[in-house]
Amino acid sequence: MKFGFACLDLSLWLPSKKLRRAQLSDAEQACKEKYEHSQKLPEMKALFNRGRGFHDSGRCGQSISLILLGLVCIGFSGLASAELKPVPAAIKSYHDPLEIDAESWILADYDTGWILGGKSIDARIEPASLTKLMTSFLIFEALKTGRLHENDLVFVSNNAWQAIGSRMYIEAHSQVPVIELLKGLVIQSGNDASTALAEHYGGSEASFAKLMNKKAAELGMTNTRFANSSGLPDINHYSTLRDLTLLAMALIRNFPEYYKMYSELEYTYNNITQQNRNMLLTRDNSVDGLKTGYTKKAGYCFIGTAKRDGFRLIAGVMGSKSRSKRAEQVHALIRFGYSAYESMEALKPNTNIVSIPMMMGVVNEAWVGVSQGIRIIYPKATQDRLSASFELPDSINAPLSKGLPAGHIQIKYDSQPVLRASLHVMEDYAEGAWYKKLFDQAKRMLSES
Repeated sequence: MKFGFACLDLSLWLPSKKLRRAQLSDAEQACKEKYEHSQKLPEMKALFNRGRGFHDSGRCGQSISLILLGLVCIGFSGLASAELKPVPAAIKSYHDPLEIDAESWILADYDTGWILGGKSIDARIEPASLTKLMTSFLIFEALKTGRLHENDLVFVSNNAWQAIGSRMYIEAHSQVPVIELLKGLVIQSGNDASTALAEHYGGSEASFAKLMNKKAAELGMTNTRFANSSGLPDINHYSTLRDLTLLAMALIRNFPEYYKMYSELEYTYNNITQQNRNMLLTRDNSVDGLKTGYTKKAGYCFIGTAKRDGFRLIAGVMGSKSRSKRAEQVHALIRFGYSAYESMEALKPNTNIVSIPMMMGVVNEAWVGVSQGIRIIYPKATQDRLSASFELPDSINAPLSKGLPAGHIQIKYDSQPVLRASLHVMEDYAEGAWYKKLFDQAKRMLSES
C-alpha cells in the first residue's frame, strides 16, 4: 500500500501519481463543502485552512515512518497506552514554570501526557497514602467488570480494625458494604478501609499487593513496587512521581463513574464525619481530585487535578513541608498551567474526518477518523500558529473492517510536527459485485501505466 502526504483540505485522494492543480482545487473545494455542510469539526476547520496546499515531496510511495520523525505518538489504545513525555520544544511556553520548594514536583497535561515542568520526577520516593490510588484503581476495576458489587459485604478482620494511621473507624468482625469502604478509602484515607478491601478482594494483604504490582506493570509504572494497600512504610514499597502521575491519569480515564468520589468534601461513617484532606476542593471549583499523603520519610505529598473547559492538568508534589504548603504548591502549579497554556479539541471522537478512494467495494470511498477525541495544548493566544495534515494511502481495497488502521494525522505548531495519531476506518465496507471489482482492477492498471 502506497501512502501520499496531503493537507487536511483534501478529502479525495486520486489514484493517479500525477495530479493536476485543477484536480487538487476541485478536491479541496469538495472537502470544504462537506465539512461546512456537516459542521462536525468547527475547531479543526481552522487547522484545515492554515494547512492548505499540496506538499509534494516527490516521494509519494515513501514509507510514512521516513516522512515524519521525532513526533509525539498518541496511541489511545487502553490502559498501558498512557505515557509522559516532555512538552515539544515548539509548544513550550515562553514562561518558565515556578520553582517549587519540594523534593519533587510535576505539572502535566492530561490529554497529551506532555510534562510542562518538573523536578526529580524519576527519583525513588515513599508514596505514603498516594498508594491508595492503586488500591482504589483495582477496586474500581473489579466493580466495573462485575467481580465485585457495590453492596457486597466485606468482613472486617482484626488486622483491618487495628490498622494504624488515618482510619474510617470500622468495627472488628462487622460487615461493611464495598461502596462504604471505598468512600472511607477515598474521602477519609482510611488505612482500615484499604486493608479490609485488600483482604476481601485479594484474600490477604500480601496477595493484593501482587495484584497491585501486576497492574503497575500494565500501566507502565516501571519504577514502582507495592508491599501493602495503604502506603505504610516498607523497604519494598516505593514509587516515583512520574509513575504516580501515570496512575492518576489512568484512574481518571478509566473510571469516570467512580472518580467523582474524589471530589466529595466529607463522609460520615459510624457517626464520625471526616473532611476530605484535599484542601483545594473548597478553594478552586475546577479542582476535582485526587489524593494526599504523609509519612515522616515521604513528607507531605499531594497529586491534584483540575479541569477547565475540557482542559485538564495534573500537578503533584512530594516531600513538601506541611499540609497547607503542599496545597499551595499544587494550586500554584495548576494556576501557572492555565495562565501559560490553553487547549482545544482538535478532533472529535467517532467522527468521519476524511475519505480515501476505495477499490473493489460497493461504494467508491471509505471514511476514516479517530476513535477517541484528540486535544492539543499550546501557549495562550497562539492558536493561529497551529496547522494539520494527513498521511493517507493512495487508495484502499474492500472488504474493510471498522477500526482498521488507515493512515495518520499530524498536528504542527509553527510548521513543526508536535503530535501524530492513527486514523481508523469508521465502519465496515463490503466487497462489490464481480463486475465492479473487474472495473476497478482495469482502472488501477491504467492509472499505473
